Order: sequence, then C-alpha cells, then structure tokens
Amino acid sequence: MVIRPGKLEETELNEKTALVTAVHKERYELLCGGEQIYGKLKTAVYFNNGTELYPTTGDFVTVQYNPIGDSVIIRTRPRKSLFSRQDPDKTRPREQAVAANFDYVFIMASLNQDFSPRRIERYLTLAWQSGATPVIVLTKADLADDIPSAVRETENAAAGVEIHAVSAVTGYGIAELQKYLTPGKTVVFLGSSGIGKSSLLNALMGEDVMEVKAIREDDGKGRHTTTRRQLITLPNGASIIDTPGMRELGMWDAAEGIGGVFADVEELLGGCRFSNCGHQSEPGCVILEAIESGELPRERWESYLKLKREALYADDKAAAIRAKNAWGKSISVWSRHQKKDRRKP
Repeated sequence: MVIRPGKLEETELNEKTALVTAVHKERYELLCGGEQIYGKLKTAVYFNNGTELYPTTGDFVTVQYNPIGDSVIIRTRPRKSLFSRQDPDKTRPREQAVAANFDYVFIMASLNQDFSPRRIERYLTLAWQSGATPVIVLTKADLADDIPSAVRETENAAAGVEIHAVSAVTGYGIAELQKYLTPGKTVVFLGSSGIGKSSLLNALMGEDVMEVKAIREDDGKGRHTTTRRQLITLPNGASIIDTPGMRELGMWDAAEGIGGVFADVEELLGGCRFSNCGHQSEPGCVILEAIESGELPRERWESYLKLKREALYADDKAAAIRAKNAWGKSISVWSRHQKKDRRKP
C-alpha cells in the first residue's frame, strides 16, 4: 500500500512536520519525511489546556521526533478543510474531527432498501460546512431496479451537487469518478456501514486492500468493515481517506452547511404575510402554501427543521465549551502570576 509523502520541516528542537495517515484510540500512524512512524499526543497541549482540536487523518502535525520510539505530537497545523461532527460520546459534548485537508467529500449511499434521501441531507450539510466540494456516490447500482428514479430523488435533496451511480461489482460508473481522483487530490469517503466504501476503494485500487463484509439481507444494513480512519494513496497519486461507517452524525457548527443544502427552503422564509409567522396555520404562510402545492415536500421541510434544531443545540454547547476553556485559561494564567508573586522576596 502506498501512502502520500508529507513535507519535512526541522527545527533546533528536533521538531518535524508529519502527516497523519491513520488514527487508533490513543496512537497515530504518521508519515514523516518518507518514514512511517508512530506518535502520541502531548498531554499538556491536548488534554490539560484543551486548546487544540485532536488531530485526525489527513492532518499535518508538528512532532517532537523520536527515532527509537513514539514521537510526541505537539501541534495540529492549519487545515484547508475539515469534516467534523458532534462527538457521539454523550458524556463529552465537543467537536470530533473525522478527516482533514481533502478536496472532495464522497457522500456514499447504497441503492438497496436502506436508501435514504434524508440521511444524504444530513451528510451533505456537514460536507458543505467542511470547506470542500461534496459529490454524491450512489453505490450498488447493480442491485437497483430503477437508477434514474433514485437519481431524481437524490437531486431533490441535493440540488447543484454532482451525483454518480456506480457498481464496484460490474464497474458501472466507476470511470466517471476519475475526474475527482487526479494526482495530488484527496477525497474522503463518508457514509453508513454496509454502503460499499471498502468495495469501491478496492475497485479504484485495482486490488483487494480492504476487507469486505456482507450486509444483512433483512434490512440491507451492514456491519463496520473499516475500523479506523486511514489515508490510502491510489496508484495514480490521488489519496483517499476511508472512514468507518457512522451510526450517528450529530450537527456541529453547521449553519452554513444547512444554508447550502436547503437553499430552496431558506429562499421561502421571510416571504410570509406576518414577520413572526410560525409556519403552523397562519394565513399567508408561504411555507404552508409551498407544501400544499407540492413545491416543497413536507419531509424536506421537517428535515430542515430537525437539522436547524440540532445545529442550534450544538451551537449553544459549543459556545458554552469555548467560554469554559477561556475561563480555564484565565484561571491558569492567574495561578501562574500568583506563584510568581509568592516567590518574590
């Protein structure tokens, strides 16, 4: 398996820049100047202060290089793009980085009985927020009875986004993906378990580099095949960040993403007869009129409201966490000053 080389920077403190190629629970696989090494987070930076967002696959990080053991990750470098979600651990209301520094987001959905336009809207919201270009890939086209209908249904949920139906089994549509997979470009694969991420990666690699598991026949859902986030380089020099299937995709800082996915809905808002319209039963409500006429599907309106509520809740938590971190930092500074004052004669 080939991995994209990272850039090398050295300082007097033996600090180097490394690329995160895989994430384990408490250990990171890194590429540093063409050498594969391992690293762990510096406790004082990432755990005690809490000022650094944990690195993820695709990140460039600064490490204190150790040639005979694990290096120490001391800084996450600035990112050009980031896909993140709310940490699924309910005891830790914080942002969880999933992948970084990619050019395209392949939002993958299977054309079997688990196909869901609402789930696509959720992924698409965070994809637009990431700063990269989303592309929707409808997998397992060989199992679909009516591909054009599925594509039209997807278009209703993802206006303006490129949509491709593919089959890793027959090769249908695979060639159309090559325009995104050019040398130096990075694509992140996102989707639920069992939608065919590993099968597509094997098809693009031209060899079986990922294990593939069968889905459950009763509901079309699958089990996790990918168990960690990892970066893999294709023979032509393009890179793919493969991610485990996500059962939960909580909103985190998604205001811009919602506007991108639901532009048609937000264009209607503000056009009601009353400025404080609650879109329930008020006369002159353009939302209700659009739903009644069929211009706006009720399911799409309900999906918009649900994601807005989640985003608002996440924003409140994010603001609270930022305030808590700022308070903790100010207490730390005050404590250091107190200790200095006590040491003075």
